[in-house]
Amino acid sequence: MNDPLVYLNGEMTPLSAAKIPVLDRGFIFGDGIYEVIPVYQRKMFRADQHLARLFRSLTSIGITNPHSKDEWLALIAKVMDAHEADDQMVYLQVTRGVAKRAHAFPKDVTPTVFIMTNPIVLPSATARENGVACVSMEDKRWLRCEIKSISLLGNVLAAQNAAEEGAAESIQFRDGFLTEASASNVWIVKDGVLMGPPKDNLILEGIRYGLIEELCADNQIKLLARRITREEVFAADEVMLSSATKEVLAVVKLDDVTIGNGKPGAVYHQLYAAYQKAKQA
Repeated sequence: MNDPLVYLNGEMTPLSAAKIPVLDRGFIFGDGIYEVIPVYQRKMFRADQHLARLFRSLTSIGITNPHSKDEWLALIAKVMDAHEADDQMVYLQVTRGVAKRAHAFPKDVTPTVFIMTNPIVLPSATARENGVACVSMEDKRWLRCEIKSISLLGNVLAAQNAAEEGAAESIQFRDGFLTEASASNVWIVKDGVLMGPPKDNLILEGIRYGLIEELCADNQIKLLARRITREEVFAADEVMLSSATKEVLAVVKLDDVTIGNGKPGAVYHQLYAAYQKAKQA
C-alpha cells in the first residue's frame, strides 16, 4: 500500500495528505505521548495494557485523554481494517495540540490525535537462531523514562550509536547500573534466574515486562526485579532484549565480550516459545 490511510483528528486520510500546523506542540516541543501496539492476525496483542500505559502517560504530563477506551479501540480497528497486512504495528500519538509558542501549558487547547499502522517487522530467523550483538553506553537521558514521551532524542542517539557500531542495540547504564536499551527492556540470566531492573522512573516499563512476569510464573522460571550492575551484565549466562518488535531476543555479544557460551540460552528458548504461545491465545 503506497499511500496508506491514517487517522488524524477525526478523519481518515491518505498518509501523504496528513498535515499538522507548525505550531503543534508535538512539533515545537515534543510535547506528547505515543504508543505502539502489535497486531497478529488482525488481533491487537495486549491492547488493554498498551492503552492503560497510554492513559498513565497522558495523565503524567497533564494532557486530557481525548477518547474513552472503547473509542480508542474503535479508532485503532478502523485504521487496522484499512490495511492489507494481517500482522501489523499500530502507532498512535497524542500531542497537547496547537497553540502560540510558549513553554507553559496553554489553556483550552484540543489535543492532536494521530494513528497509523504498518506491517510488523520481526527479527530474522538468523537473529533468532544465533542471537545478536549489542554495545554498551552511558545512559544520558532525562529522569522520567517511565513516561512514553515523543521526546525521544536520547533514544535516537542511543540507536544511532548502535547503528554506527553495527550492533542490534545500545544497552545503557546509569551510574554503573543497567537501565534499558534504546528501544527495548534488558534482562539477564544467572544460574537459571531471570533478572531485570526495577520498574521505576529510570526505565520505560515495556508491555513485554508484564508479559514476561506472567510467562515466568506459568513456566516456573524464577524472576527477580532489582538493580543490576554493569559487571553482572557482562558476567551473565544469558542477556535478552524484549520489545513489541523484538518480542524476546537473545544477546550473545556485548562490546567485545561473549555472553555465556555465545549462543541463545535455555531460558531464552523457553520464554520465546511461551511468547509465541501467548500470541495465539
